[in-house]
Amino acid sequence: MNKSYLFLAPGFEEIEALATIDVMRRAGMDVTTVAITTDDSQTVTGAHGVTVKADIMPGDEDMSVAEWLICPGGMPGASNLAASSEVTALLKAQAARGGKIAAICASPALVLEPLGILDGRDATCYPGMEPKNSKANMTGERVVALDTIITGNGPASTCPFALAIVSNSCGKVAADKVAAGMLFC
Repeated sequence: MNKSYLFLAPGFEEIEALATIDVMRRAGMDVTTVAITTDDSQTVTGAHGVTVKADIMPGDEDMSVAEWLICPGGMPGASNLAASSEVTALLKAQAARGGKIAAICASPALVLEPLGILDGRDATCYPGMEPKNSKANMTGERVVALDTIITGNGPASTCPFALAIVSNSCGKVAADKVAAGMLFC
C-alpha cells in the first residue's frame, strides 16, 4: 500500500479533512497532509477557524505514486484547491494512470468535475453544488464508492466516506473493525 495525500487549502472543511485522516490512520494507512498555500506556509486555517500544520508542502515528496489523492471540501477550500495548478496537475496525472481519488462536499463539483475526472461516472457532492452541465451522474447519495473514485456529500458523511476509502484499500473487514472501534456501527 502506497502513501496517500490529503490536500489542505485555506478554508478547508475541518471535519472532512481531520476525520478522514483519523479514520485512515486507525486502519494503519499512511496518509500525509499537504499544505496548498500561496505564502509557502505549512500552516493552514480551515473554514471554521481551526488552524492545522500540514505535514509537507507540494514538492517535498514524490506524489506520482500515491495510493490516494484526497480533496476535502469547505469554502473557499474547494475553490482554492481548484485554483492550484499543482493540485490539478496531480489529480489529472492520478486519474490518467488509474490511480485512486477521493473528494467530498464541494470538491467533487469544483475540483474533480471541471477536470473531467467524473465524466460518465456516478458521484455525489454537497447539495446545490451540482454543476449545471455536468458529464457526471450526481446521485445525491451520501457516499458513492467506485473502484478508483470515492465521493461524499458533506461533513455528516465524513466517516462513511473515510470508511469507504479504508474498505477499498484494506478490505471490508478492516473497515468494519475501525468502524466498530469508533462505535460507528
